Order: sequence, then C-alpha cells, then structure tokens
Amino acid sequence: MSNRIVLNTISYHGSGSINEIIGEVERGGYKHIFVCTDPDLVKFGVTSKITDLLSKNNIPFTVYDKIKPNPTIQNVQDGVAAFKACNADAIVAVGGGSSMDTAKAVGIIINNPEFEDVRSLEGLSPTKNHAVPTIAVPTTAGTAAEVTINYVITDVEKQRKFVCVDPNDIPAVAIIDPDMMASMPKGLTAATGMDALTHAIEGYITKAAWELTDMFHLEAIKLISQNLRDAVANKPEGRKGMALAQYIAGMGFSNVGLGIDHAMAHTLSAHYDTPHGVACAMLLPISMEFNKKHTGERYREIARAMGVANVDSMSQAEYRDAAIAAVKKLSEDVGIPAKNEKITEADLKILAKDALADACYPGNPCEATEQQVIDMFRQLM
Repeated sequence: MSNRIVLNTISYHGSGSINEIIGEVERGGYKHIFVCTDPDLVKFGVTSKITDLLSKNNIPFTVYDKIKPNPTIQNVQDGVAAFKACNADAIVAVGGGSSMDTAKAVGIIINNPEFEDVRSLEGLSPTKNHAVPTIAVPTTAGTAAEVTINYVITDVEKQRKFVCVDPNDIPAVAIIDPDMMASMPKGLTAATGMDALTHAIEGYITKAAWELTDMFHLEAIKLISQNLRDAVANKPEGRKGMALAQYIAGMGFSNVGLGIDHAMAHTLSAHYDTPHGVACAMLLPISMEFNKKHTGERYREIARAMGVANVDSMSQAEYRDAAIAAVKKLSEDVGIPAKNEKITEADLKILAKDALADACYPGNPCEATEQQVIDMFRQLM
C-alpha cells in the first residue's frame, strides 16, 4: 500500500505576499488573467487589492464575480463561457471556498471539454489534463481550497451538493496573505475557522489517516485552538495564526478525506443554504460523539492539541469527553449557533439519505445507519 500526497507546486505565506502574484504571472508568460471572485469582495474593495496590482503592472484581466456562497452548476457554466469570451490563459481565484471551487471547475472544464456537463465531474473525476494554471488567494481562513484536490458544487435542481476529487484541479500557486483576511466579519471568521477545525479533526480520525497527515492535522488543531478566538476579535496575530492553520489542515485532509460531519454539512447547505462552516461547526460535537468509540487513543491527542491539561492521567472515556467538551467550548466562544431551526421532521429521511450518499462519508471511521444519521440531525432541531 502507498500513501499519496498532492500539494501546490509553490505557496507563499505572510503579510504582503499577494505581491508575489506579479512575478508568478510574468514567469508563466500569461497574457490575460481571469479573476474569479464574488460580488461582495468586489463591493468591499477586497478584489481590487489584486486587480490594482494587475493594472499597475499592465497585465490585462477580466473579472468574473457571478458566484453564490454555495456555488451552483450555473455559476460554473457561466464562468466557462466568460473565460472563453475573454480569451484568458490563467486564473486568479480570490475569495473563500466558493470562488476557488468555481475557479477549479472552470479550469478543469476548459482543459477537459469532454466534462462540460458539470455533474460528470462528481466523485473521483477521471480527467486527463491539468486545469488552467491557477493562482489561489484565499480571503477566509477555513476552506483551504487553495491547497486541496477537492471542490464542491451545488445542484440546485436536485437540492444536493456534490464533491469532486481530482489531483488535476489543485492550484499551481497558493498565496496565503493574512492581510487579505482582515476584513472578514466576526461571523464569517468564526464559521470558516470552525470549518478548518472540522477538517483537521475529521482528517485525523478518518480511515486513511497516516503519520504524515497526522502531523499536519494535530498542528492545525493546536493552532486553531490558540488563534481562532483572537482572529474573531480581529487581532493581527490571530489572523496570522489562522491563515497558517487552515492551510496546514488542508495539506492533510485533501490527501486522506473527511467523514460524516462534512457529508451531513453538505446536505444542510444544499437543502437550506446553511453556510458550510456553520453547518460543520454545529455538527462537529455530535459527529465526534458518534465516532468516539472507533478512534482508539486519538481523542487524547485531539484534547492535548486543544490545550486540555493532564490528558495522560485521564481514562479513555474522560479524554474522549474532554476533547468533545473543548470543541464545544471553542464553538460557543466564537458564537456558533447550536441549532438549525430550518430542519423539520419531514426532512430528516431525505437528509440522511443524501448524507450517506455524499463522497465524504466513506472516510468516516465507522459505518452509520440511516436511523443513526437521522438521530444526529435531530439533535440540531
């Protein structure tokens, strides 16, 4: 058996690192940049930090910002058309997971036109060609889409999200500049930060976890526990710590998968448009409780990374409960709601079916019945 690691060719980290974009564009010889972003980032002047750099250096670009928070098949199709119309030859994705996921799908379809039916990309996508050269600039500290081989698209017609997994979609360059995240409101900072924590914890307990990804995930859990509260308070050191933490988590989970928390969260987002990070955070203590008997000593290390004292003197039951309690406390401290009032009893069966069909579910450390998933969803009501 072999374990595979896929990462960016190049990544830049630290304040001011967005300035590296110009050198990367020039070295790539790109003639026209397709800037993939969202309308709010354009409205609040975040995208202009990138486009001003391009303009100053006389690099032609086109901005595509018709992207929803949970990007749809239509968003991708419109993006493909816009890319072709401007004769671009490279992408700069600016934003959170929505912008980067859309950019990945557009880049894949441009270079693999036989997959123009977006639904055909679901699951392990058998594409032959790498996506259009992409520089990813995250503006949130959570999804780590800039370093993953995954992207998620919403099928509005079928009320479901589908996950695409493809080494050919990973951006060539990632630029993780905490200054690009400074304008995030508290709620978004909290939600995306808890998404990153979910990535790290699920990646650490998934069936495919191994020594190298364990290293990434435990360090990410530690950094998130130390920095998320300060990031929500908009302290520079907290922003810096979270920018690094979410990237490290992405280095891990992208290569080993996730679990039932993400499978259920995708379902909540598809049915109720629940923000992905909020859905993950609400479900994390619930899914950890469900999985705890199938994780050996791993919750002890999660608790240790979360800053819980004296874990080595605890019984297995105690450190498992301590790990879950630490996650609950962090979630409460950053203002994540505990309930989703949109869920109804009539929806539970279809929610459970969709979650068990999600591409993230097979990585879970144990199997779940439909009734068990219904019971977990019911805890959010």
